[in-house]
Amino acid sequence: MRSLAQSTFTYYSQHEDDTDLLGKLLAACLIPGSVLTLDGDLGAGKTRFSQGFARAIGIQEHVNSPTFTIIKEYEGAKLPFYHMDMYRISQEEADELGLEDYFYGTGVTLIEWSSLIEDLLPQERLAITISLQGDQTRVFHLTPHGDPYVSWCVQMKENGHLQ
Repeated sequence: MRSLAQSTFTYYSQHEDDTDLLGKLLAACLIPGSVLTLDGDLGAGKTRFSQGFARAIGIQEHVNSPTFTIIKEYEGAKLPFYHMDMYRISQEEADELGLEDYFYGTGVTLIEWSSLIEDLLPQERLAITISLQGDQTRVFHLTPHGDPYVSWCVQMKENGHLQ
């Protein structure tokens, strides 16, 4: 039997409103230095989730995938938001970006295609993987690494949002 810290929780999204709700639920838990990683196939909904999440933390401007800029910084209502996309970068290149300043700073970091820089990620984070199920349904697999993220997921499960 796996320990709770290694458990994966599941969230089903039938519509973009469901995806936005997950962003709102997570936004309610955030603390400075929160790191969320986001992986899934092309078209799975990573950027769409990022947009809803950004709105939930008070980002007024349009959020799009920072594929070519790698990192975009936004000023949220309470915390800065650092949106990263590692799709076009090697782990060696990422290592030179000083990502630790973001990971251990005062803001919230969301990293798309995080599996490409696995060795650089902080130990404590919430790993989210999105998969498509049919035309519209997205399945979000949330794997918490570290106490704050475990408590977030347990609370969302107790409130009936996660399975």
